[in-house]
Amino acid sequence: MDQEERLAVFLDYENLALGARDHLAGMTFDFRPIADALAERGRVVVRRAYADWSYFDEDRRALTRSHVELIEIPQRMGASRKNAADIKMVVDAVEMAFERDYISTFVICTGDSDFTPLVHKLRELNKRVIGVGVEQSTSKLLPPACDEFLYYDRLEGVEVPAPRSRERSKRRTLEPVPEPAPVQQESEPAADKDTDDVDQLAVRVAQTVAGLQRTSSGQVNASTLKRTLLRKDPTFNEADYGFRAFGELLRHLAERKVLELAEGQAKGDPEVSLPEHGDREEAFALLRSTVAEFADGPVALSGLKNRLRKNQPGFSEKKLGYGSFLQFCRAAATAGVVELVWDSDADDYFLTTP
Repeated sequence: MDQEERLAVFLDYENLALGARDHLAGMTFDFRPIADALAERGRVVVRRAYADWSYFDEDRRALTRSHVELIEIPQRMGASRKNAADIKMVVDAVEMAFERDYISTFVICTGDSDFTPLVHKLRELNKRVIGVGVEQSTSKLLPPACDEFLYYDRLEGVEVPAPRSRERSKRRTLEPVPEPAPVQQESEPAADKDTDDVDQLAVRVAQTVAGLQRTSSGQVNASTLKRTLLRKDPTFNEADYGFRAFGELLRHLAERKVLELAEGQAKGDPEVSLPEHGDREEAFALLRSTVAEFADGPVALSGLKNRLRKNQPGFSEKKLGYGSFLQFCRAAATAGVVELVWDSDADDYFLTTP
């Protein structure tokens, strides 16, 4: 138990309840999906929700069954209603951070950017911060400030009802509802979009592994990679790309030869690396053959990448861990595949085959 993360949960309940009602087709906010998601991250020892509960009479019964402590903030002053709950929540969180050292993670459930300074202060106090909010009502400033951010509407167990239009319901009484468009028309573009999303994810993962290898001893474990991806994008979740677990994502990328996996020191935490051979050598060979196609002399770097993609449409240097096409060409020159020379008159690099 001593190795477990201990979590304290603070809910800006009005923000969550109104966000769910206004942006999730009128659905009622349910705390249980949040509780389930947090149970996977550690042991929750504090659960507090702040609101004027006279406005949420039904909700407080469900929260009580989930063992959430309800903090009553009577609000009778119009514009000052919102601030009263916010200030009390901030004071309690900071006080707890100083008084209870055993709490390692604070979960701030809100989409309000006013809580961003609180997040920064908690992280200054060496506390991990997880944010939770309804996606469409969450400020763009809040997720990047957190160590991890969970969108409520993406959590397992949240069933968002289909939106209903008043105009459509009126027309149904006056005229027949038109036949829905065939699903097949949108299925192919949707599949293409999913493929593009996974390709972009593969690029991001490969770049992250390459960066970790440069700045560390060279050994990168899956757990370290996941933490780094969350630092780059606190909203990252492999489930958004159709993978049940991070390990499943890594195995998929290994099958595509984006990564290589090896047994790590800890069970279930494999070592992750970029392929040393195979794809990189094939990419170098593609570069060499493309440059050799130009018999007139040196080839300018600008425009060369498009020529490579004509020969191999799926080419991307970022999938190999290179931050730019120039970096990829420099690596090829270091390996002796091509020669790379800067021309100050043309203000460009030129490549030739050895």
